[in-house]
Amino acid sequence: MESAKIKELAKSFGADLVGIASAKTLNDFPPDPRWPQTPDRVSPHCKSVVVIACRIPVAVFRAKVGSVVQYMDMVVLRRMDQIAHKIAAALEADGHPSFATAAQETDWDYKNASYGRLSTRHLGIEAGLGTFGLEVNILTPEFGPRVYLTGILTEAELQPDERLTEQVCIGESCSRCLYSCPTDAVKHFGIDKRKCAQAAQEFGFMTSLALLERFMDADGEQQKELFRSRDMFGFWQGLTRVVGSFGDCPRCLAVCPVGNDYHAHLAGPQKAIPEKTDDKVAKAKAFKQARQQGDPIDGLNEWNKRWVGPEGYQGIVARQLQAFKKAQQQRAAQLEEQTDEVE
Repeated sequence: MESAKIKELAKSFGADLVGIASAKTLNDFPPDPRWPQTPDRVSPHCKSVVVIACRIPVAVFRAKVGSVVQYMDMVVLRRMDQIAHKIAAALEADGHPSFATAAQETDWDYKNASYGRLSTRHLGIEAGLGTFGLEVNILTPEFGPRVYLTGILTEAELQPDERLTEQVCIGESCSRCLYSCPTDAVKHFGIDKRKCAQAAQEFGFMTSLALLERFMDADGEQQKELFRSRDMFGFWQGLTRVVGSFGDCPRCLAVCPVGNDYHAHLAGPQKAIPEKTDDKVAKAKAFKQARQQGDPIDGLNEWNKRWVGPEGYQGIVARQLQAFKKAQQQRAAQLEEQTDEVE
């Protein structure tokens, strides 16, 4: 089966974006060589990885509560699993052993944090779907960071896509993700995972573990109180609906100006950033100055530049916005012509 046919199938199954990465390339360039999230650690027979992305419906980023984003995340992830399974089945039916990987998982042998066997962000970048943003989400030209990704490991030798070498993220001169972060977790092309989790995983694993420890140490009356507590309800809801236990804090996703979905539906509602402070503005200015001066920056070292975009930002978002506005004008003109014809 050829790469073009696989992409056609993936789109027909419901994937919004699809790209292909070479397993050898992924093995040669692990995100962090100290904890190599590479296909060969999952299957030594893997030759290619088909990477799909499904967008998060933009309407949830117009809502006032973050829980609707987290619930929709779960819906998107489950749908994406089904699409990935269909792709793997099609490849295997064509004679190429293949399987889908878990989009979200943690291998505790790597790090004491949410760190899976494969990094879907890096898979997407190597498959040509986008580049890192300032907050190290993958930014796709089509949907910005408002996507989820997963990979299908296959023994088929497929033609890989080329990486995007132009930085999709506007970078330090934008810094909207930094301004919007409620816990100030955004670093210079990096993220403080502990701070991020305070908003993204309010009832995550560590919070739930602490609740269980308190429950086991409590006496009978205290246990009854804990049963009726907000934390216990959050733990239960996290198990049943994922809301609060896994998902994301929607703020950096909502305010990112990359993507036609932002231009169409978010530019107005998300223009103002209430979380913006003088300290955050100063932080962004320091980031910009450090880059202009060529200071050593962990997120922009010679290894990480591969995923940020080695050519730097060259105006991809501005060009995209111009094309979007032109398309809107053409659509409006066509509608006007149709209206005149009817009259």
